[in-house]
Amino acid sequence: MADTTAPSTTAPTSTTTPGRRKAVSLTRTPAWAWALLPVLVLALGFLYPLALVVRQSFTPESLEDGGASLTPYTEVFASTVFREALTTTVWLAVGATVGCLVLGFVLALVIAFVPFPGGKAVARFIDVFLSFPSFLITLALLFIYGSVGMANGAWTGVTGAAEGPFHFLTTPWGVLLAEITYFTPFVMRPLLAAFSQLDTAQLEVASSLGAGPVRIVRQVILPEALPALAAGGSLVLVLCLNEFGIVLFTGAKGVTTLPMLVYSKAILESDYPAACVVAVVNIALSVGLYSLYRVVSRRAGA
Repeated sequence: MADTTAPSTTAPTSTTTPGRRKAVSLTRTPAWAWALLPVLVLALGFLYPLALVVRQSFTPESLEDGGASLTPYTEVFASTVFREALTTTVWLAVGATVGCLVLGFVLALVIAFVPFPGGKAVARFIDVFLSFPSFLITLALLFIYGSVGMANGAWTGVTGAAEGPFHFLTTPWGVLLAEITYFTPFVMRPLLAAFSQLDTAQLEVASSLGAGPVRIVRQVILPEALPALAAGGSLVLVLCLNEFGIVLFTGAKGVTTLPMLVYSKAILESDYPAACVVAVVNIALSVGLYSLYRVVSRRAGA
């Protein structure tokens, strides 16, 4: 006998809650409306001033009509001061980055894997240190190694000499020391986060198999720390390329970096086109290095 039961045509009961309807109605707003405010803030606060700097770099003061010209670039690139400032900026940034990577890795290893009283307090202090201004660290070094600092004062007090032997703080090596001192925590912070995620069972297995501390660090810890090292190192490199306060407060008159050259051209010489040219070069270096870091980290899977 044929089944005469008619298929149910009852519409499914809607389970949409008021909150769900509200969320759906919000998604109907055009995407451009949500992006309008952030884009306006970015354009007025960053892109417009940057466009003015780029425009000024193509506007020599000799052109009264404000026309564009490559003269400021050719004059700046041909100057010995610019080439020396570029070289100094690059080698200081690279040297400080290498120093921060080595020192930061060693200190992070000690804090993470060597139990000692106050270790947790030191780890918390790293986070606080990141909020310190760079000139504060430089002033601390001046109090210790400056011409009238504690180190020179102790030397003259013991030996009776007219002056102490510590005068390196106003040299490129003093700037390098100050940058390594200030930026090392920027490497330690991601390293400590990476070490906190490391499975300690790997370390115990490696130790039980007879591996020494150096081998454990090289074969177990270091591979896990490479993404954090890359992130911290790239950040330090970009920050050192743009560092101004440390060089200024050390009083290293013979050390001219690109940011210091921008300050000199704009404030001391009132040569705004040349200052804008140097600023554009500095920005291009920073953006180029950051783009290179993104490509390398993407390929490495970091």
